[in-house]
Amino acid sequence: MRQRAGFDSALTVLAPVVWGSTYLVTTQFLPPDRPLLAAAVRALPGGLILTLAGRKLPQGHWWWRILALGALNIGFFFYLLFVAAYHLPGGVAALVGSIQPVFVLLLSALLLREKIRSWQVGACVLGTAGVGMLVLGPEAGLDAVGVAAGLGGAACMAAGIVLTKRWGRPPGVGLLTFTGWQLAVGGLLIAPVALAAEGLPDRLTWPNFAGFAYLSLIGALLAYAVWFRGIERLPALTVSLLGFASPLAATVLGYLFLRQGLTLVQGAGAVAVISAVLLAQRSGARESRAARKSGPPPEPAEAGTETPAAAGPAHPAPPSPQPGDRSAARSSQPIPESRKITEKEQS
Repeated sequence: MRQRAGFDSALTVLAPVVWGSTYLVTTQFLPPDRPLLAAAVRALPGGLILTLAGRKLPQGHWWWRILALGALNIGFFFYLLFVAAYHLPGGVAALVGSIQPVFVLLLSALLLREKIRSWQVGACVLGTAGVGMLVLGPEAGLDAVGVAAGLGGAACMAAGIVLTKRWGRPPGVGLLTFTGWQLAVGGLLIAPVALAAEGLPDRLTWPNFAGFAYLSLIGALLAYAVWFRGIERLPALTVSLLGFASPLAATVLGYLFLRQGLTLVQGAGAVAVISAVLLAQRSGARESRAARKSGPPPEPAEAGTETPAAAGPAHPAPPSPQPGDRSAARSSQPIPESRKITEKEQS
């Protein structure tokens, strides 16, 4: 069980690691001053590809559920994320967004009826402090609109995680199709805003096409499929805390490819982030094992039906005869054919 939880966590953390490369790809490969266009291209093509490949659309109440999940996980989240990036320095925006696990913790207690543990609070505080040490600099400043957008984006993503955990997937719908629905909805919400606010660039280069392809196929299609798989298999807070790997990956990639320096404070922040992720993974795996051992709680009996205890076992065993009932038990058993022949010969 521990190996399985470790594998699920290691696979899920690939999603925020990929998202941590978004800043590098955007600044080095995409047209300048087109963040909403980048978000739309990131979500819509991959969503349409997966939806068409799945050859299935939502049914019944899943229409409004997919609209809600697509808006929370993709559409509203991307938009608020870029608003925060416009109004805040990058480090402050990342720090405000790191409050997301706290929202997940509160929403899990409210919607999933999960108890708030001391280690969960500690992991949230440790991870947020680590992000602060990683990304904050002397140019840090606050802006009311940017802070509100950052908090709104964190709340949207947290609600998307918890609702995805609560609702699961429709029966018979694959993970890729489920991912495609949400990406398509999110992309359709962003695209009109991007076209109205930014428009299309005058020309696109081959590096631009390569950057857009990476964001769409790797940064959205693959990363979100891995992310939603992790939400299904891991506790909601564990998945959210794995998101701390995104600013960590951005810092490491900036050091490797953009020659951005690293300080001792940033090194301490990296250690704090990794510790928070490991704490969440180990504690979540321990609770999952305990839940499996205890088994699911018995379902309440419906009115007018007998409980399993009252109805008795499905295949009741025959009552064992008492010492005084041996003759009755013997007389009630059928006589073998060989014994019948022997009795007839004796007569």
